[in-house]
Amino acid sequence: MTAVLATPTAPVADVPRTRRRPSGKLVAGLGIAGAFVLLSVLGPLLTGDPEALSYDQLQGPSGAHWLGTTNTGQDVLAQLMSATRGSLTIGVLVGVFATVVSLIIGVAGGYLGGWLDESFSLLSNVFLVLPGLPLVILITDYTETKGLLMIAAIISVTAWAGPARVLRAQTLSLRNRDYVDAARVAGEPGWRIVAFEILPNLAPIVAAQFVFAVLGGVLIEVGLAFLGLAGGASGSWGGMLYYALSASALPRGAWWWFVPPGLFCALLGTGLSLINFAIDERVNPRLRKEAS
Repeated sequence: MTAVLATPTAPVADVPRTRRRPSGKLVAGLGIAGAFVLLSVLGPLLTGDPEALSYDQLQGPSGAHWLGTTNTGQDVLAQLMSATRGSLTIGVLVGVFATVVSLIIGVAGGYLGGWLDESFSLLSNVFLVLPGLPLVILITDYTETKGLLMIAAIISVTAWAGPARVLRAQTLSLRNRDYVDAARVAGEPGWRIVAFEILPNLAPIVAAQFVFAVLGGVLIEVGLAFLGLAGGASGSWGGMLYYALSASALPRGAWWWFVPPGLFCALLGTGLSLINFAIDERVNPRLRKEAS
């Protein structure tokens, strides 16, 4: 019977961990969104009063007015910076309102179940079948006070239903997981289970829905302002487009009045869409493999 001698093995070298490179879409999207945030914060402080009148009426870009003037002599650059702040403010408010309501309706109803879940589900279904944009236009038309907060609240009326359904479905899947059952057995209260066991797993979905709600809020507000239902000349990008259309800027060749707000709206939409695509790739492994 022969003995088997154990030969010494060489030490295994530490395998360096490769850090995951940040998504190019995420970097580009955050860069564009960050640039707009800086413009909204610093722009109005540097460009002056957007409502100030002058005798330089409907003048093209020059050293005195970098983006020209309107038909009443107002500086287009000053209006653009003020409108950027207004549009972004409404978009963020819509994102916050819609996200908070969808979390309450979707997560609370999905976790607690019973009659509460059925009531919330019925309410979500009702708002899902309502025509969103006509309803927002109707409410805005009959609302006398049209401040930023009111416009954001009106847009949020129909912006929460879809995200609430998604969060409810995810919560129904998570509430029966082993770690959630273990937390219940350990005597954890319901709010703590939701806050520390369920919500962290919903964070990517909530982030994607927030970004989408911000984008939707900006675009809907631009549409409402373009129709003359919200905002003013320097209140939002849509307000600038509305007054440019009313003053026949396109037939008169005043491209510097309507091109900048339209271009800013398209650029912001591109940046937020890139962020949303990057979050989707992070959540969905199939999209991440296709991207790589």
